Amino acid sequence: MENLKEQIKKNIKSEGKINCSDALDIAEELGISPSDVGDECNKMNIKVKGCQLGCFK
Repeated sequence: MENLKEQIKKNIKSEGKINCSDALDIAEELGISPSDVGDECNKMNIKVKGCQLGCFK
């Protein structure tokens, strides 16, 4: 999961947010589900913005 945290940190935008498309790219790159990325973002108090599919809550 450390690699996941690093990928998220690398893609964080202003105000502690990450774009939905970046979160989906991280999930695909690491071979994990988008919900795993969303869960880790929640733990890190990072909001996923611009989600059209409702994958991240």
